[in-house]
Amino acid sequence: MHTHAHSTDYGRAFALGVALNFGFVIVEAVYGFLSGSLALIADAGHNLGDVIALILAWGALIIGRRRPSDRHTYGFRRASILAAVASGVLLLVAIVGIVYEAINRLLSAAPVDGMTVIVVAGIGVLINFFTAMLFHGGREHDLNVRSAWLHMAADAAVSLGVVVAGMLILMTGSLWLDPAISLVIAAVILVATWQLLRESVDMAVDAVPRHINLDAVRNYLQSLPGVTGLHDLHIWPISTTETALTVHLVMPAAASDAFLHEVSVALSDRFRIDHATLQVEQGDADVVCEPCEPTQHVSV
Repeated sequence: MHTHAHSTDYGRAFALGVALNFGFVIVEAVYGFLSGSLALIADAGHNLGDVIALILAWGALIIGRRRPSDRHTYGFRRASILAAVASGVLLLVAIVGIVYEAINRLLSAAPVDGMTVIVVAGIGVLINFFTAMLFHGGREHDLNVRSAWLHMAADAAVSLGVVVAGMLILMTGSLWLDPAISLVIAAVILVATWQLLRESVDMAVDAVPRHINLDAVRNYLQSLPGVTGLHDLHIWPISTTETALTVHLVMPAAASDAFLHEVSVALSDRFRIDHATLQVEQGDADVVCEPCEPTQHVSV
């Protein structure tokens, strides 16, 4: 018995977010070069990375809608996981570039137009905040949408930091503040990127999603009426928004379709497991489940 969940379509939100942020990347990069601000250029690089991440997520959303085939029986949902891994790698490349330029600028300071930095970065705060709000409504229910929301919210915070750098340069005239803020931006991106890579790699190797407590799921299944044991329990992500489960339930009495449906619905409601496949066995001692790991056999 299995169930399927369907996520809300955020295609238009991705399209608008990509358009707004890509346009701003161009403006920020141009004024960064004109004003001599490495902080603006660094923030433009960060925003470009997020534009690429949005494009990858948007593309994965489109590819994920393709119907399953005889060869790809789950469809192409896993494309969203591959997109997350690629996004993390691209951000790491951007970080290396930002740090390299910032160190060079610290060793040889250059004049910076503080007012230009303030105005351009201030526009960035507004655009990133608006883009984040496009994904605000679905952040609690869709991991992919929540990731986009966090990216944009973090961008707004980083752009705010660049505004602060411009103000400090105007007030103090200290040119080292610009590359120093660039290093801070690189550190913020690194923290977010490291978390993204950890989660995406976990998903790529079929780890139990972080929002699911395996013991809680096991205890719930063991507590079901008529269940005397369970084994071969597996939980893994099909995509960044969907989770699958398979398990063998030992039930000496036959299980009805209604029982299997209720369990699948409960797994979806309680644990956000969207695709549950339950295999019912009567516990015949003469029949051995060869693929099952001995450590996974649980009796109640």
